[in-house]
Amino acid sequence: MSAHRLKRLAVTWILAGWSVHAVGAQTHPVVQAAQEAEQSLQARIGLAVLDTADGQLWLYRADERFPMASTSKALICSALLARGPGAMKTAWLIKEEAVQSYAPTTENLIGQYVSAAQLCAITMRNSDNTAANGVLEMLGGPQAVTSFLRTIGDTVTRLDRNEPSLNEATPGDLRDTTTPQAMVQTLQSLVLGDALKISDRDRLTDWLRHNEVGGPLLRAGVPESWTVADRTGAAGYGTRGVVAVMWPPERAPLVAAVYITETKASMEARNAAIAAIGKVIAQAVDQKAQP
Repeated sequence: MSAHRLKRLAVTWILAGWSVHAVGAQTHPVVQAAQEAEQSLQARIGLAVLDTADGQLWLYRADERFPMASTSKALICSALLARGPGAMKTAWLIKEEAVQSYAPTTENLIGQYVSAAQLCAITMRNSDNTAANGVLEMLGGPQAVTSFLRTIGDTVTRLDRNEPSLNEATPGDLRDTTTPQAMVQTLQSLVLGDALKISDRDRLTDWLRHNEVGGPLLRAGVPESWTVADRTGAAGYGTRGVVAVMWPPERAPLVAAVYITETKASMEARNAAIAAIGKVIAQAVDQKAQP
């Protein structure tokens, strides 16, 4: 990456509507919804939502660190996309000993060579952990993802371990964490900005749109007419998260990150809380459209 482009990305990180119209917890229903969910779940919740139509930000605990869990898979595959077409054609042999406990697709592909592009399509579609580890091996390990993030201006997010260890999510552990604000800015750069080439950006967006395990989260809260491209995650200590770019019809998109952790609430309750936040986001968009 040229010094000129790196500088441009760094400027984008700071200026792309990011410091404009930040909204505090006492003034907006979206942030209040996060607070209410936090109280009802007895959890710690972080939220960042960027409305690219006007640069408005809705933030709650947005600069606190949260475990990424499988939301990191969007970053893993972005790092591979950035290496160019040749990297996506590289094949990886799925060995029986490499198959993880959650591998709904790759457990049926033992002994086969699968391309990097196929591995990303698999892990982004159903969060297959073996596929994610295969991509990480091709990259040279989790630290390669962190290094990639630094080149696009993300100085916060870090990936340290493979699946399933990155899902330990021990409170206070900095490994494999991000902040909602950092994740939203990174997702904006990857899907809507110029952190990736146009063809790679389109491919990433397509993978995110075809996520098959995001239904109970933000997708459940926003209207069916919205196009949602998301990546979800779950981990220890009640961790649940989703990062998304959402396009209401005939309108500029929103970029969102919601993370829940440190709770004993059920998966169903955590999913419902995120869906409820999604509903309030949609209501806020509708309110903006009112004359």
